[in-house]
Parts: sequence; C-alpha cells; structure tokens
Amino acid sequence: MSERFVERMRDESVRYDTKLMADFAAIYCGAKHKDRARSPITSDASALGVYGNRVPRMCEECAAHIRYAEKRRAFCPKDPKPFCAHCDTHCYKREESEWQREMMRYAGPRSVFHGYAIPGIKHALEAMKWKREMARREAEGPTATKDNAAR
Repeated sequence: MSERFVERMRDESVRYDTKLMADFAAIYCGAKHKDRARSPITSDASALGVYGNRVPRMCEECAAHIRYAEKRRAFCPKDPKPFCAHCDTHCYKREESEWQREMMRYAGPRSVFHGYAIPGIKHALEAMKWKREMARREAEGPTATKDNAAR
C-alpha cells in the first residue's frame, strides 16, 4: 500500500465516496450474484478502516472491481471531484467503467431502501445542475467556451 494512497484515504470526501461505492456494489452483488459466495471485502481501504464495523460483503468479482475503484478514487486528479460520468478525464479502463455504470444504474435507485435517500437526492440535484451547465455551454457554442477560458 503506497503512502500516497494512505494519505488520500485520510480525506473525508475520499473515504465517503469509497464507502458509498462499496455499499452500492454490495447492493448490486447481493441481487445479481446470489449464487456466489460473498464475504467482507478485503482491500487496502478496508485495512485502513474506511468501512468501519460494517464492511460490505460481496463476491470476489465485485470485490476486485471495488479494489480497482478504491485506487482510482484515491488518485483522482480532480479537486473537487466531479461524478465520473460527468468528468472530462476518463481514468477507468473501459471494462471497469462499464461495470461501474451497470452497478450504479442498478444499485443507485435501490440505495434509497438501504439508507441512502439523502445522498441520492443530492446526487440527482447535482446531475440536473451538470446537465443544465452542459446545455448552456452547448447553446453558447465553442467560441463562448474559449472566451470564458480567456477571462
């Protein structure tokens, strides 16, 4: 485990995002991989206590995806970090990105029933804000973006 990873995992927003992502993966795994053995995730983040006493349980396949995602989140170059779906820097491998998208589309709406109603509402509002911003930029055209960058 790198010192940089340990340092980044001290940041509350990184810890929160990492825990949220693993909890969503556990929702997904519990429904999609019922036939597989699931155990508490073992990862660098879990070794650092990011998940506290409620370590998410998932199959080995989902755990491997989360271990990858932990590192991507810890080393995200953006500050503040946007939602990955809204980011102009795509740091996930294609197959990992596809898995994340599938997992989030399944677990996101169901997370309300697992104690994530308020984060879900915040996420929906942030997504609406992002969509409005993208529509505004598109309406202004490419020259408006260059003019704004020059200011």
